[in-house]
Amino acid sequence: MTDKERFEWARDKIVGTEREKQGIGTLSEKTVHAVLKNFYAPDEDMHEIPIEGCVADIYTGTEIVEIQTRNFDRMRDKLGKFLPLYPVTIVYPIPYEKWLIWIDEETGEFSSRRKSPVKGNPYVAFKELYRIKNFLLDENLHLKFVFINMEEYRLLNGWSRDRKKGSSRFDRIPLELVEIMDIDCSRDYLQLVPYGIPEPFTVKEFAKEVHIRASLAQVVLQILAYAGVVERVGKKGNAYLYKVLEGDE
Repeated sequence: MTDKERFEWARDKIVGTEREKQGIGTLSEKTVHAVLKNFYAPDEDMHEIPIEGCVADIYTGTEIVEIQTRNFDRMRDKLGKFLPLYPVTIVYPIPYEKWLIWIDEETGEFSSRRKSPVKGNPYVAFKELYRIKNFLLDENLHLKFVFINMEEYRLLNGWSRDRKKGSSRFDRIPLELVEIMDIDCSRDYLQLVPYGIPEPFTVKEFAKEVHIRASLAQVVLQILAYAGVVERVGKKGNAYLYKVLEGDE
């Protein structure tokens, strides 16, 4: 069974064709989390295992898998206890293609499905990674960025006139597994540096190259420097200059 077939099986197990027909109200708030937990551990006996006073999402007997959709700062205590004992993989889902559906709480009506123009990229994970920066170089820590096409259901309860700005996310329903990016050691972070980027480069130049905001690019480069794949080599005006560090091949 391929990864995509296994993902489809996990999705159908959690969402289910009948539940899907009944509507979003029958689904839990953490559907993506549940689907990924079954994708990585079909055996439910491996789910929610107490270890060192914490609860691991998945414990296989030799390793721990944590599905984390946000708030990586909440993982610090777990990582401090788990990493000295077991390999730990953090799975971070990233919407690749996303369709938005709005829910009117007063009428229960659903809007038509509208595709977001924004495509997911691995750099969105870096603000979360910064929250566990001190653990990133631990040889027992592994990361998986899982790109998923999904539907996102949001409540029309925001503060703007159309009630969309500041609205609450109700749930995200996985549709299809697109790709998985693995980071198992510091050199794997090189995947995040565009091949052939002119060196040295500034934060703004990096941001333009990978199509993200400069504020996010700054965080990304801080992590890449911490991982030892880029380094600061001076300044151009007030902007720091970076270059890629050659690895030991």
